Amino acid sequence: MRSAAIHIRAHGGPEVLEPVEVEVGEPGPGEIRIRQSAIGLNFADIYQRRGAHGPYTPTPFPVTLGAQGAGVIDAVGPEVDGALRVGQSVAYFHPGAYQAVRNIPAHRAMPLPAGVSEEVAGATLLRGLTAEYLLRRLYPVKPGDAVLVHAAAGGMGVILSQWARALGATVIGTVGSEAKMAIARAHGCHHVIDYRREDFVARTLECTGGVGVSVVYDAVGKDVFLPSLDCLKPLGMAVNYGTASGDVEAFDLQRLHAKSLSVSRPTLRTFIADPADLRRGAAALFDVVLGGQVKLEVGHRYALADVRRAHEELEGRTTTGAAVLIP
Repeated sequence: MRSAAIHIRAHGGPEVLEPVEVEVGEPGPGEIRIRQSAIGLNFADIYQRRGAHGPYTPTPFPVTLGAQGAGVIDAVGPEVDGALRVGQSVAYFHPGAYQAVRNIPAHRAMPLPAGVSEEVAGATLLRGLTAEYLLRRLYPVKPGDAVLVHAAAGGMGVILSQWARALGATVIGTVGSEAKMAIARAHGCHHVIDYRREDFVARTLECTGGVGVSVVYDAVGKDVFLPSLDCLKPLGMAVNYGTASGDVEAFDLQRLHAKSLSVSRPTLRTFIADPADLRRGAAALFDVVLGGQVKLEVGHRYALADVRRAHEELEGRTTTGAAVLIP
């Protein structure tokens, strides 16, 4: 069958995103075919489109961007576990998502529980899985911890903030506008700082009685990384999991010495490379969503054919919450 898809044939700006049609065959051994209803849109897609270095497996052009989506299984190949069947709603994490119909390895897909829609799962799975490992595995957040979440009104920030609060943390969030302050407050932040008008280091220390936070979750990168180290208490950890403002370049390790700080530059792919870890992470995410501790929302919807506009708006930081492409 034929399927709409988006390819890039060179790295560059949104103009390199090219609508095409591709042939999709029957699923092979261990594969399922999904007719997608929602394709996740993430800043990682922009990094890959630009050709920024990152945890991407080098592939020859043309490249199909994206790594997450959701929809209905419409064919099952040989040697697939009976837990996956035709007509079932699933979400998945696997490269090449910008395509209406596609085959994927069955072990990268998870059945969706009642109460989690395809649209929500397709839009938020990557962020939800990222929040799971950041909060529960890389730095296990404990009741009483204070945490700093940069870009707290963004698609990732609203999930991190809610989940951290549910774990018993005091959540401090930074945002870049007055309008985004209300969003951050409504999604788990106890304290919200407009970094364009306030010194976020001074305000973070004020909010923690001068002690500092246990962990900083930073998806911004270059603009905030070094000042964020000054927000940490002794033995604290700075986690840089995104670089929206540019890469963090070499810095003096002695900045970590006085307070025995730690720095991490993790990637989700490592934490879910094992299919069992992927399933456990997804199960933990679905549990907090169904339990009401974390509310997943879709803030923006774009037709797959409007993918260039979607990238422009995400790159321009004019979006709030998660965004989704609708095939």
